[in-house]
Amino acid sequence: MPVNWGIIAIIGLIAGLLGGMLGVGGSIVMIPALSWVFGYDQHLYQAAAMVANVAVSLPAARRHHQAGAVHWKIVRYMIPAAVMFAFAGVFVSNLPLFSGHNGSLWLGRVLAAFLIYVVCLNLWKIGQKSKDFTLEESRDSLPVSGVLGAMMGFVAGLLGIGGGALAVPMQQVMLKLPLRVCIANSSTVIVVSAALGSIYKIASLPGHGHTWMTGLLVGLMLVPGAFLGGRLGAVLTHRLPLSAVRISFVALMLVAAWKMAALGQ
Repeated sequence: MPVNWGIIAIIGLIAGLLGGMLGVGGSIVMIPALSWVFGYDQHLYQAAAMVANVAVSLPAARRHHQAGAVHWKIVRYMIPAAVMFAFAGVFVSNLPLFSGHNGSLWLGRVLAAFLIYVVCLNLWKIGQKSKDFTLEESRDSLPVSGVLGAMMGFVAGLLGIGGGALAVPMQQVMLKLPLRVCIANSSTVIVVSAALGSIYKIASLPGHGHTWMTGLLVGLMLVPGAFLGGRLGAVLTHRLPLSAVRISFVALMLVAAWKMAALGQ
């Protein structure tokens, strides 16, 4: 068991580093990595990863705020919608369609398909070699901010991810915000939506053959590494070249999508 704790802690650290740097929470690393090491158990890992997402996003959001990257006018409209729809996403994930081993597989494949979409969108951005947006070009559309929060929250609740994999590129497309601002906004929203969404997901674990204590325990084992990695990752966001951040994001999405598709199972 101590060996397992060590492995889970390392997964939390790597996930926190990448999640903090890219504003995606860390679940996109945690869920595939836990599945690879310990076997497929989507609902348990979703619940644990949602707990750890708070540890990733909290220090990252603080660092982004210190760097002046959080666009609070947008964020304050994203958060309520994200929380409300995160509960809706968790509810849908608990439906019979996604229950049992086969249900978990298909839930993972939904995540894989979503990640492929994100990869294609970002590869297109890299291929265009377009300059990053500036705040002067951004659109402070409050209704659009609410819609983005709702989309982010629903995907986060359904798939157990932070939602940043959707929110970061969609903020670029719909609000024309700079990439680093999109990452900062996403990290800030995840702090609240993951904290509340994880409570609901953990409470629903008995319906999938696990106690709520198991989900909480695995999540807490991820937390120390995730917290440390989240702090370091947020620093890297503001120090690495923009192209390096974007390429890292695409590589992460590809690896996670391949694992979550679980085509051999």
